[in-house]
This record gives sequence, structure tokens and C-alpha cells, in this order.
Amino acid sequence: MNNGIRSVTTHQPVDAVVQRLTTLLHEKNIKLFALIDHSGEADAAGFHMPTTKLLIFGNPKAGTPVMISAPSAALDLPLKILISQEPDGTSVLSWNDPAWLQQRHNFPPELTANLAAVEALAHQAAQ
Repeated sequence: MNNGIRSVTTHQPVDAVVQRLTTLLHEKNIKLFALIDHSGEADAAGFHMPTTKLLIFGNPKAGTPVMISAPSAALDLPLKILISQEPDGTSVLSWNDPAWLQQRHNFPPELTANLAAVEALAHQAAQ
């Protein structure tokens, strides 16, 4: 973990990981709020960027108690997973570590469990 960022690598291409993660979110009734195609927007602006996409998702029943306890947590919620292509063709999934978020926003430690799904989802999507 570096600066609260956790990561896992997969040999799957970014778009396959995005599809897998989108399916997992749907199966678990977790709302996908946005899919941001950073590399697509870079291309539109005349820049080349390796395939990079950000999924923003969450469950208000899990995230709202965290934000009620520590309103600044809304800076980091909903949860996010960034999927980026590496030069060797692998993809890296990155997310904010819930324990780091708890320290950053000083919400009660027991609410960290409300955000724990992000790591399980990242590992499942990377399979």
C-alpha cells in the first residue's frame, strides 16, 4: 500500500476487467454511478494515454453512515476502482484502502467494514 492506495494486477485487458466489474456490481446490487474513460477523453483532447478507466460505485446503505459520521468522507465516496493498462499489457486495479480512509476522515473504526467490499470486488474482477 502506498499513500492509502492498494492495487492488484491482472493479465486481462482493461475493457474485460471493466466488463467483469460492471457485472459483479450488478449481481451484488451495487449502484454504478459513473464510468469515466480517462484515456478516451485524453484521445479526444489530442493526447495518447494507455487505456485507463475509473468506475465510481457504491451502496448508500453502506456509505451514508460513514458520511454522516464524517462528512469529509464524501470527498472519497462513493467508492472507486481505477483500471489502467501497463506497458507490458497487464492491467492494474487500484482503490483507496478503507483503513486509510478511516484514518484520513476519522470516522469510527467499525464503519470501515462498510467500505470493505471494494477490495473483494477488485480481486474478483481481476480473476
